[in-house]
Amino acid sequence: MRLLKTIFDFYLDASVHVALAVISLVVVTTLLLNVPIDFSLIGFVFCSTMVCYNFVKYGVEAEKYLIVSNVYHKNIQVFSFFGFALAIYFLMNLSREIWFAVIGLGLISTLYAIPFLPNAKNLRSLGGFKIYIVAIVWVGFTALLPVLESETPITWDLWVLFSQRFVLILILILPFEIRDLQWDDKRLKTLPQLVGIQKTRMTGFVLIAVFFLLTFLKDDLLLSELTARFFVSIALTVVFLLKSKMQDKYFASFWVEGIPIFWASLFLLANEFY
Repeated sequence: MRLLKTIFDFYLDASVHVALAVISLVVVTTLLLNVPIDFSLIGFVFCSTMVCYNFVKYGVEAEKYLIVSNVYHKNIQVFSFFGFALAIYFLMNLSREIWFAVIGLGLISTLYAIPFLPNAKNLRSLGGFKIYIVAIVWVGFTALLPVLESETPITWDLWVLFSQRFVLILILILPFEIRDLQWDDKRLKTLPQLVGIQKTRMTGFVLIAVFFLLTFLKDDLLLSELTARFFVSIALTVVFLLKSKMQDKYFASFWVEGIPIFWASLFLLANEFY
């Protein structure tokens, strides 16, 4: 049991779980676009997500990230360097449009962690902006990149997709902000810091309704999409109903981050059923 717990903790701490969540959203996008899954794109998004999250979590200063004394963090560091090499390999197999988009998204991700303004440590430290910056980057990687790689023309349904994805990421971030309320710097001005936990949960419920109802604005709506999105909305609602679980060690980092994996699985099953 101790070995299994060690492996599970490494799986979470090395950002493998969140990387699986991100590629699950990529899979959902490809299913919505009705295009083949590009495994080079999947590989790149998985590896780059893992590397990016580990960089933000375990040291945004170059010296701190490169010189690690803790053995556990050293293992994560080596794992991340290996992932970075794979990310470069997969990127070489993708289109030039993807390269430009990745540069833009990578710049936003870098500025999120590294200081760039004299009066602010980084984009993350700009009060109230954290949640939107994260959402924009996730939308870029999980929605925009598959659209660019498949050369899908921008339509009204795609704008709905981008909007829904943005709202979904906001919803998924809120449980983490509730969990981290007692540790987050007050200058971050997260939603729980500004309005409290109860109003943050209420905001979550409203955003879930928006996320689901936006589906009906689409010109082309598949029953499989509607079914999967309905059950995901139910799962998200349960998350915000379980107020007492918000502070649990694994609740946000495993169960909440696992919802995109649940969604992709549901969508695949719904496609087979319908």
